Amino acid sequence: MTTEIQLPKVVQTRIARLAKAAGRSPASTLRFVLRDGFDAVELSVQENALADQQFATGVIATHANVMRDALNEVRQATRQAIAAA
Repeated sequence: MTTEIQLPKVVQTRIARLAKAAGRSPASTLRFVLRDGFDAVELSVQENALADQQFATGVIATHANVMRDALNEVRQATRQAIAAA
């Protein structure tokens, strides 16, 4: 379904800014804003940018490393529970 609407200039500017920050088109960004609201989309874009920056600088652990560490913790807790029994 295609519907044509006229958005206020301030809303168009906000969507364009979010789209640029997210690397998306304004039309794509508008779909997210309509679904989730401006606050949620702005927060998501900010969090994704921060995560990308942290990953690029090595601050964030990879998924594989987190899963390996979690599995090691579970194994250690299991061994302790068995030893205590």
